[in-house]
Formats: sequence, C-alpha cells, structure tokens
Amino acid sequence: MWNKEEIKGKGKQISGAIKDKAGELIKDRKLEAKGEAERIAGKVQEKTGKARRKTAEAIVTTAKAIAGKL
Repeated sequence: MWNKEEIKGKGKQISGAIKDKAGELIKDRKLEAKGEAERIAGKVQEKTGKARRKTAEAIVTTAKAIAGKL
C-alpha cells in the first residue's frame, strides 16, 4: 500500500510533466525548466516514501519473527 509521500511524489511528477510539456509547446523555457525540476523532485519524494514504507514493512516482519508469529 502506498503511503502519503509516494502519492504526493507521483502527483508532483505528473504536474511537472504537464508543465514541462506546456513549456515546450509554448516555447517557454522557464516553465519547461520548472516542470522538469518539479518532476525530478517528485521522483525523489516518491522514492523516499517507498524507502520508508519498505523499512516499516521490514521492521514489522522482523518484530513478528522475533515474537515467533511467523
């Protein structure tokens, strides 16, 4: 299950991609660069959220194993 950070990151990627393409279409380099930066920031945010989720899952699995519930 995705967490909030992953969802927000994916949203930033989509928003950034839209700005990037809009900038290309209207020949606005600033908008294009802003969109690209937002898209990259979204990827980083999504990956950070995924790492947090995976870490939490590993902790739960380890705790269950220690408790003898696996």
